[in-house]
Amino acid sequence: MSEEIEKIKCLIIGSGPAGYTAAIYAARANMKPVLYQGTQPGGQLTTTNEVENYPGYPDGITGPEMMIEFQKQAERFDTDVRDGWITKVDFSGEIHKVWVNDTKEIHCDTVIISTGASAKYLGLDSEQKYLKLGGGVSACAVCDGFFYRNQEVVIVGAGDSACEEAHYLSKLCKKVTMLVRRDEFRASKIMQARVKNTENIEILYNTETDEVLGDGQVVTGVRVFNNQTNEKHEIPATGFFVAIGHKPNTDIFKDFLNLDETGYIINVPGTSKTNIEGVFVSGDAADHVYRQAVTAAGTGCMAALDAERYLAAKDSTYEVTTSNYN
Repeated sequence: MSEEIEKIKCLIIGSGPAGYTAAIYAARANMKPVLYQGTQPGGQLTTTNEVENYPGYPDGITGPEMMIEFQKQAERFDTDVRDGWITKVDFSGEIHKVWVNDTKEIHCDTVIISTGASAKYLGLDSEQKYLKLGGGVSACAVCDGFFYRNQEVVIVGAGDSACEEAHYLSKLCKKVTMLVRRDEFRASKIMQARVKNTENIEILYNTETDEVLGDGQVVTGVRVFNNQTNEKHEIPATGFFVAIGHKPNTDIFKDFLNLDETGYIINVPGTSKTNIEGVFVSGDAADHVYRQAVTAAGTGCMAALDAERYLAAKDSTYEVTTSNYN
C-alpha cells in the first residue's frame, strides 16, 4: 500500500553539481528542499578519477570527493538528502505529483530536474573494467585530456562531438587514432575537414574496438578489427576515449515536458523554466553542448532562483530572500 502523501515546497530530482547547487540555493532561500539522489548518487563525476578544472580546488580533487563536499554543503543548510529515485511523475494538473520507487507519492510546489545524462559506452567488459578503475577510459576529452599530454590515445566516434574531442586531444597528445565504424563520418563537412587536416590525427575507417588492453591497472593499448576484412591489430595507447553520444535521463518526463529529438529537456532560453509552470531544469538533462561540472552548477543556481521567484509570484506572503544574492 502506498505511503501517506507528502507535501514538499521544493523537490530536487537528482544529485551531482546541478542538483546539489540547486539545493544550496533553495535551502538558503528557506524553500526546505528535499533532494532524491537517484540511481547514481553524485552523478557522472563519481566516475571521474581527477577533477582539475573546477574553480576553488588548486590541487585538484577526485570526482567522488567533490560530490561528498557538495552534499555536505547542501546538508549544512538543512537540505533533506534522501536515497531513492523518482520513477513516475504527473505534471498534468496544478499540483506536481511524483512517485518515489513506485510507491511513495509526493506533491510539490516546485520541482527542479537535475537528472543529468549518461555517456554511451561500447559495453565491452575490458572497457568497463578500466572505466571503473579510472585507468584510462573516458567519455570526456575536455575533462580528462590534460592527463594524457604527450601520450598516444584512441578515440571512438564519427559525429561532430567525436571530431571536436579528437581535435581537442590533438593539441595535447602526441598522437590521436580515431576509430570510425563506417567508411565515412557522420560529422558535418567542416568538422571532418578539421580532423582530416590535423597532422597527428590518424583516422581508421571501417574499424571497431575488439578489446581495451591493459596491465590490470591502466590502459596500455587497444585491439581493433576491420569490419570488412576481420583483420585485427593492436594500437599502443594510454587513453581510450568514447565519443558516441550521451543519453539524457529524461524518459519519465516525456509525456509532460517538451524534449528535443534526442531527449534533452527544452528550457526557455536564458532561464531554467520548462513548458510546465513550477518545473525547472538544470545540468546535463538540458545541456548537450558544454556538459561540464561548473556549467551544471551554474544552471543549478539558476533553477533555484527561478523556483524562488515562481513561489514569490504565486504567493504574496512568500518573500524572495536576499541571502542568495550575496
